[in-house]
Amino acid sequence: MTKKEEKKSSILKNLILLILFLGMGIILYSHFIGTKGLVVREYSVINNKLTDNFHGLKIVHFSDLHYGTTIHLKELKNIVKEINLLKPQIVFFTGDLIDNDANISKDELTKILIELNKINPEIVSYVVRGNHDHSQEYNEILKNVDIKLLDNKSELFYYNSNNPLLIIGLSDYLVGDQDINLAFANYNEEYYTILLMHEPDSVNNLGDYQADLILAGHSHNGQVRLPFIGSVLKVNGARSYYDSEYLIDNSPMYISGGLGTSKYPFRLFNHPSFNFYRLYNK
Repeated sequence: MTKKEEKKSSILKNLILLILFLGMGIILYSHFIGTKGLVVREYSVINNKLTDNFHGLKIVHFSDLHYGTTIHLKELKNIVKEINLLKPQIVFFTGDLIDNDANISKDELTKILIELNKINPEIVSYVVRGNHDHSQEYNEILKNVDIKLLDNKSELFYYNSNNPLLIIGLSDYLVGDQDINLAFANYNEEYYTILLMHEPDSVNNLGDYQADLILAGHSHNGQVRLPFIGSVLKVNGARSYYDSEYLIDNSPMYISGGLGTSKYPFRLFNHPSFNFYRLYNK
């Protein structure tokens, strides 16, 4: 081998080592740092359909806890603390509480219940099922947590007035339990309507129904994101909609970036987060 060939070989080896080093560094960062921390994303939602009693209403929206992956008791305690610090009137949870692959003991399940019951909105908490929310453990949690399940159901929400807003919850689409007609049975276009769903692509199935504010989860906003590219990991149920916000027929749709991880224990340029909304009528 000539000196020129030896130099080319050395450069190639160094380049390969550099790529391997960078790749390993990204993997380690994504697992040990990217999955830590907690970001609160704040949004102002303005709509003149809102009556004066809802002006300034505070809402926390979290999703995709996937307990048992990168979220455990320590992280859950911190999430609950940060939610309560915001003193919301309403808390919405858009699904995937415990990961399907997690092995949760009865003792740990009890501790999860204790923490979830510490979530303390001024008025009420609501939840819709995600595709990981069809286990016996999940049903047991719902029986013992102060949270209302909107499973293809709606509820009028009153606050300091006889003028309500309508909250509609869709059941899980991927498991096949979703019934949009049933969920919208009490729909009235005069009411400001908040729609909760797990999979954001469900918005494509609404037909003539409309909501003023749409909240979803499932996509984790891609879980792994790259600068100038955005979402890398797209999943069924979030192929069309996966980023943090969209405008659907002039109605805002916000997709929570989620708290845990699914399939792969990595997050890149996308730390765990939940959303905080303030409603305004002007």
